[in-house]
Amino acid sequence: MAETTLKAVAAKMAKLDITLLTTHTSRGHLSTRPMSNNGDVEYDGNSYYFTYEGSRTVSDITENPHVSLGFSGPDWLYVSVVGTATLIRQKATLEKHWLPELKRWFKDGIDTPGIVLIRVQAKRIKFWHGEEEGELTL
Repeated sequence: MAETTLKAVAAKMAKLDITLLTTHTSRGHLSTRPMSNNGDVEYDGNSYYFTYEGSRTVSDITENPHVSLGFSGPDWLYVSVVGTATLIRQKATLEKHWLPELKRWFKDGIDTPGIVLIRVQAKRIKFWHGEEEGELTL
């Protein structure tokens, strides 16, 4: 697998929104769910996802922050990210990543009770794009 740059991977991921976020459960199983980065796709090795404090996702991350993300896109593009998740509750950071479309799920915006932002900091990224593939360790 060829080495690549973060800039090259970010260009491939520029229009990708939906990911499958996989966490480890308290029983040692894997749990996967779709998440949207809500168009926050200027990828710098960090991904951001809003959810609720009481969600299974948050409890899984609290117990074990090691997660993976799986993306797919046009032209046979697949991206796998392995990283560490952090839970963010600071309003200034939530506001920075907020988009009006999120009101669909969080009716009071960043003041919605129990809102939390998940940041996934990539440690390793692999991609497959047609015949091309690459890997990057951050």
